[in-house]
Amino acid sequence: MAKTNEAGVDIGLDEAARKKAAAILGTALADTFTAYLKTHNYHWNVTGRDFHMLHTMFQGQYEELHDAVDEIAERIRALGFKAPGSLAGFGKLASIGEAAEGATADEMVRDLMATNEALARNLRKAEGELGELGDISSADLMVARVTASEKHAWMLRATLA
Repeated sequence: MAKTNEAGVDIGLDEAARKKAAAILGTALADTFTAYLKTHNYHWNVTGRDFHMLHTMFQGQYEELHDAVDEIAERIRALGFKAPGSLAGFGKLASIGEAAEGATADEMVRDLMATNEALARNLRKAEGELGELGDISSADLMVARVTASEKHAWMLRATLA
């Protein structure tokens, strides 16, 4: 990740800081994409008495994650680097696991809750690292992503009560 630098990027961050920020964001992108794909998978495959409610909830969450993937990738581009965009590349960078095959609706909810909690922790760490680099725009993006992940986890947790 962060191998190609575009010439002429002068946004108040030196090249080393931008390269490090792009690498941090690349990991955030991979984790967010994996959470998106898992949520979309569960949207397609959920069954059971709570089908409609969960199908609808998962759709709202995967749509929000889809938009987040685009925002993170575009931020990497704004820093002057290429965003990772292959499944193989995401697989190397992501710490979030793929969807469990054959999961029950309850297992899906628990998996997505844990996924969003892990995503919130990872993005919170990224926010701190980006802030230390002086990349306030990327750090601010991570704050918004942490907030969204925490909300997703809360909504999923509430269905288990």
